[in-house]
Amino acid sequence: MKRIKAVYDEKTIRVYQAYNDRIADEALKIGTFGKSFKRERMTWIKTSFLWIMYRSGWAEKENQERILAIDIKRTGFEEILRNAVLSSYSERTNVPRETWQEMVKNSDVRCQFDPDRDIFGNPQKDRAIQLGLRGKFVCRYIDDYIVKISDITPFVRDLKQQRDEGFSIDDRLPKEIDYPVDEETVKILGMEE
Repeated sequence: MKRIKAVYDEKTIRVYQAYNDRIADEALKIGTFGKSFKRERMTWIKTSFLWIMYRSGWAEKENQERILAIDIKRTGFEEILRNAVLSSYSERTNVPRETWQEMVKNSDVRCQFDPDRDIFGNPQKDRAIQLGLRGKFVCRYIDDYIVKISDITPFVRDLKQQRDEGFSIDDRLPKEIDYPVDEETVKILGMEE
């Protein structure tokens, strides 16, 4: 099932990214991404904590040693969703394949749903959203959408150590709940069951 599960409140939604020390330190210092961050590349944001743990190897993969929790404006997140194009073709969107190919080529937002993960990295049946931003949406993300950046690396390392020692960490995981998505966005993202 394709879902958007996230930590959010009335104004912000939390996304996660993993970086090296240089990019992370600069972002934490200035409250957004700076000169070390390459704006011309596509950057991927994820709302699933366990998916970023899987992707970064619990902050142990090279150049992914720092985990940032980034609170962004919900209005910005919803603008990202409205402009997203699926990375893989889906008939559920009711868009002809040729039209979709053109949309992918011209879009500044890519969306893909990958199997969410458990605490050991095993795939789950629910699918977690990833959003790839480039062009004007990278600039909007950096210059307008970001409200707060937090370094959660110590928390991640502590959780991993507890997990590895056989302790239950379920109660300590971020409390992600279903994010409300309007009908139009459900169609755009092919989220219908």
